[in-house]
Amino acid sequence: MCCWDHVLCWIRSGVWSGKLGGICGGNEDHGTVVCAPWTGICRSAADTPLSGMQEKKSMVEMKVLSSHEEWLKARTKIGGSDASAIVGMNPYKSNVELWKEKAYGIEPVDISDKPYVKYGTEAEPLLREMFKLDYPEYQVCYEENNIWFNDKYPWAHASLDGWLIDQDGRKGIWECKTTNILQSMQKEKWDHRIPDNYYIQVLHYLMVTEFDFVILKAQLKSVYGEDVYLQTRHYPIERSEVEEDIKYLIEEESKFWEHVQMKKAPALKLPEI
Repeated sequence: MCCWDHVLCWIRSGVWSGKLGGICGGNEDHGTVVCAPWTGICRSAADTPLSGMQEKKSMVEMKVLSSHEEWLKARTKIGGSDASAIVGMNPYKSNVELWKEKAYGIEPVDISDKPYVKYGTEAEPLLREMFKLDYPEYQVCYEENNIWFNDKYPWAHASLDGWLIDQDGRKGIWECKTTNILQSMQKEKWDHRIPDNYYIQVLHYLMVTEFDFVILKAQLKSVYGEDVYLQTRHYPIERSEVEEDIKYLIEEESKFWEHVQMKKAPALKLPEI
């Protein structure tokens, strides 16, 4: 587990800085430290070469909030699960419904007690541990109540199911989905691809974090009589292959947030049938 209280991530230069009292030992005031990503190996800022610091194009910040309630309050802008509604690819919510929530502070419907949501919440840590066992070549990190920001996209935030470092030191997103397959059409959405709304969600995460890749782990569950069948699939996505889609999403989210700020409803977008 990666134990950060507050990390400032300089993605472009590969330098991560922040207040890390717990990692550096005791309760001493270490001031500003620079850490190798997710390792907790700390050294003073004075020991860090500053060449190229002026070239940084963005700052990515990850915070670990103290409680689930605080985390919910912090999610006031556009999160990963919101993004698909903005581009008309969310089967459960339109962009206009999302606009009303963001423009007027309307609380979305709470679905946390739904059986399928509770199942996914409780299965996620188990599936993350299974991923660690099956793919030991990745360093897997997670902090509960994490939330990420990027100063290039002030309207956006991201909360990750996990984040990865591969053997080449590249940084990645780990996303987990569980779904109950009730009919063949639902399973077809997972054949050689991920459903559109989840694809937009991970594009949003790539936008905010500026990471290099995504691995989405999906558990497809089918029930026949008294038998339960589970199928696990992994979907890798390389940032370099989806850059144009990320640019499109940035434009759409930026325009949507202008509508929120002006309290002017956007034109309705709905999923194609």
